[in-house]
Amino acid sequence: MQRSTSLDAWLARLERLHPRTIELGLERVRRVKDALGLAPTFPLILVGGTNGKGSTCAYLEAILGAAGYTTGLYTSPHLLRYNERVRIAGREARDADLVAAFERIDAARGNTSLTYFEFGTLGAMAQFIDAGVDVAILEVGLGGRLDAVNVFDADAAIVTSVDLDHMEYLGDSREKIGFEKAGIFRAGRPAICADPAPPTSLLEHARALGADLRCVERDFFAQRDGDRWTYRGRDRIWMDLPMPAMAGACQLRNAAGALAGLEALHARLQVSETALRQGLAVARVPGRFQRIARAPEVILDVAHNPEAARALAATLRGQPAAGRTLAVVGMLADKDAAGVFAALRGEIDAWWTCTPSSPRAQDAAVLAAALRAHAGAAAVHVQPDVITALAEARSAAREDDRILVFGSFYTVAAVLDHAATQQ
Repeated sequence: MQRSTSLDAWLARLERLHPRTIELGLERVRRVKDALGLAPTFPLILVGGTNGKGSTCAYLEAILGAAGYTTGLYTSPHLLRYNERVRIAGREARDADLVAAFERIDAARGNTSLTYFEFGTLGAMAQFIDAGVDVAILEVGLGGRLDAVNVFDADAAIVTSVDLDHMEYLGDSREKIGFEKAGIFRAGRPAICADPAPPTSLLEHARALGADLRCVERDFFAQRDGDRWTYRGRDRIWMDLPMPAMAGACQLRNAAGALAGLEALHARLQVSETALRQGLAVARVPGRFQRIARAPEVILDVAHNPEAARALAATLRGQPAAGRTLAVVGMLADKDAAGVFAALRGEIDAWWTCTPSSPRAQDAAVLAAALRAHAGAAAVHVQPDVITALAEARSAAREDDRILVFGSFYTVAAVLDHAATQQ
């Protein structure tokens, strides 16, 4: 086979290589991992959960970076460039390094077929080992127990939240999903749960494993005092911390989960209070209540399931607009649109539905039909694509209104990509 020379060509090939886009299971990816000899000796932190994974990873990366460690960070999905998924010392991976990693995996895998995500996971770890990072942070792609990142043993594992999403793969209840999320825990190692009401399945699995389970509001606490907060854990109390840089009612809990992971690993990763404060103050992830314009204000959020929508509604209430709140929403067809709209009932004054650019997208008209049962007196408009819907919402907005664009990574990415072309 002639090798592809560009990253785009490689990514296009990876999308075609495996017969299924998602195939959970560790046997194939473990076989190739062993063939590659990928055996990291640096600490690994795995971060799973329904929502809050990306933010928690960002806090870990920023704090550890401020403490002087060379970090490796693997996240998904990306918004604009695949390179966003792999970061070393805070910088996105270069095309050439990604291509080299894919070529190495392709040569080692023999007849073993890998998915796009499995190629990416092994490629990220290969780059982290080659770069000699001090610590790696791996975000779980889907579930946990059978997700490709779980082929690596976590020195500390964090589950941010457990709610209903990806039910066709993980099960139709919090108990079933909680068991899948808890699959990243390891015997005798720190297992952090930042969900204040964890499913019994998660607690029982951690207990059966003999994991060192640490639960929010039992083993660690986040107490807000005005614009500062205090973290109280088993062995550490960090006081007078700045509020997280990212807006959102859930961000304090995400930050506390990250700090609980760092507390549990303090013997291997020494982090000063100065580094904690610096990291909390600068950590950001695109698409998490991200403001990109004013007068009218335009806010982007990747919320795409009911739990995320409830958090988004709480943030909207906590940061009321001077005028109205208008919403542009585009979602994928496999998401619980009715649950999302129910969570935002009463928070939106006018709606525009659109169809994101994805084969899995829900048609804007179908989305509008689901929305009308929850929109109340708010008008519902239908547009064919994200940018047209945003343009119409902007035309209808006054300077003191705000426009919320949300519902999918694809929806947010379309706005960010369009904004980049206008600069």
